[in-house]
Amino acid sequence: MWLAGVTILIGLAILVWSADVFIDGATALAKTLGVPSFLIGVLILGLGTSAPEMVVSILAALDGSPELALGNAYGSNIINIALVLGATVLISPIIIHKSIIARDLPMLLLITALAAWQLRDGVLSLNDGISLLTLLVMVLSIQIVLSLREGSSKPKNDVIEDSDTVKIVPVTNNTIESLGIKSTDSGYIEPSLARGLGSLFVGMLMLVLSSRAIVWGAVEMATFWGLSELIIGLTIVAVGTSLPELVASLAAARHGEHDMALGNIIGSNIFNTLGVVGLAAVIAPITTNPMILSRDVLVMALITSLLFIMCAFAFISNRRFGRTSGVTMILLFTGYTVWLVQTAIV
Repeated sequence: MWLAGVTILIGLAILVWSADVFIDGATALAKTLGVPSFLIGVLILGLGTSAPEMVVSILAALDGSPELALGNAYGSNIINIALVLGATVLISPIIIHKSIIARDLPMLLLITALAAWQLRDGVLSLNDGISLLTLLVMVLSIQIVLSLREGSSKPKNDVIEDSDTVKIVPVTNNTIESLGIKSTDSGYIEPSLARGLGSLFVGMLMLVLSSRAIVWGAVEMATFWGLSELIIGLTIVAVGTSLPELVASLAAARHGEHDMALGNIIGSNIFNTLGVVGLAAVIAPITTNPMILSRDVLVMALITSLLFIMCAFAFISNRRFGRTSGVTMILLFTGYTVWLVQTAIV
């Protein structure tokens, strides 16, 4: 019991450190390659920070624990929006762009609806899993093409400045070197690709390892307390495997990378619903608990829909997803968690 507690504390400390390294690497990579921050958020942060969900769900499917796999994926989606995004905008409001309303969130809503439709018969078959994985490849391909097209066509002066996060500092050689940026003889400054990739790899590796350690400790403690497999998956494991998304999004917001933070959430939820669940179903057909559809998938759909409504309202008003929305999301997460605990007690 005490070993599990110590493991959780050490894992949290490493997790916070590795998030900063990870975001620094992602930011340097985006600037080096000229890739939009949102696309980096969807692909690298979104898929990378979903690695713990992938590992846990695959192991759960192989061990014959399908409820843990589904609870982990859907619970993480709820936590990503309600807790991760809510906490992120408390630090720094996120600027909402038109593409988020017109394409990315509607796509996430359709994927969520597909998840509910597939669970209608209480079984996720091999064909269901293959369909989910195929759709994941298609969605990611669309995201890459459209984001790159928008990034190349966007005027350089089409910038929305955030007075809360934009800072002007004197640039010196020491400052440049500390940021991992190279300066050429012509005076042109470019981020170091090698250092960016290195930071990205080290940060991602430590994120996954520290998250896995936290999940192990949390599951050990929850099992000791006698919680059910589904509840463990929806709460402790889901929160634990969502820690990379949480710390990565918080670090991105702290660095002023708003698009990267939101892209992380959307990309992670897409990958959880299509990739994590799809792989688990391919490994072994999953017979689901009716409660997953009537409670957890329903909550996931409602919170995703609420996110779309809030972002649409923010875009129409001042284009900022602000602290009031963040507080609302965190309160919803608190209510959902209380509901789960009451269900477990009953």
